Amino acid sequence: MHQTIRLETTQREVLVDITPQVEDVVHKSGIHNGMVNVYAQGATAAIMIQESWDDSVQTDVVNLLQKLIPKGVWLHDAQDGNGDAHLKSGLVGPSETIPLVDGKLGLSTWQNIFFCEFDGPRNDRKVVCTVMENKGG
Repeated sequence: MHQTIRLETTQREVLVDITPQVEDVVHKSGIHNGMVNVYAQGATAAIMIQESWDDSVQTDVVNLLQKLIPKGVWLHDAQDGNGDAHLKSGLVGPSETIPLVDGKLGLSTWQNIFFCEFDGPRNDRKVVCTVMENKGG
């Protein structure tokens, strides 16, 4: 079973907590034990599991990636000015897979699922959630 989550971003680089939307997809699937894959569509976006309690962690992630991969110095910038966004997306990765245990996401207390925007703002970002059931023992 899969479903697409749609979201809008308001900043060029930001981590958006999509855990409630993923939980909703899992609930609608009716699957209790298995896994959910969360996949960001788009070459300048990514998915990350990170601490959710303190917003400074998300800010630190953005700041770190800005320092590691600065804007405006890449060959691809000659095409559309977002070479850094492509590199950040590739480094973080487009997806995460989370176990489902008794109908709930198998995240720890402080973990949440974040959509990583590296080339916003965008008014129609898509995240595909694929829920798979564990049929084995």
